Amino acid sequence: MAGKTHHVVPNKEKGGWDVKKGGGEKSIKHTDNKQDAIDKAREISKNQNSELFIHGKDGTIQQRDSHGNDPES
Repeated sequence: MAGKTHHVVPNKEKGGWDVKKGGGEKSIKHTDNKQDAIDKAREISKNQNSELFIHGKDGTIQQRDSHGNDPES
């Protein structure tokens, strides 16, 4: 069963980075740098017990963090 996810992704139109809910089109938060987006996404992910996916500039997943929704536990 799939749970909630959040993603840090590059914004190709504006530059910078977006935090998005999995399957969502709109950005929850836009930042100029990746680390700010990761920090905000971790806060959201922890609060909502979701999986966090951190993407690279090319869109591939670079890192994955589980915050209460770990299928291995």
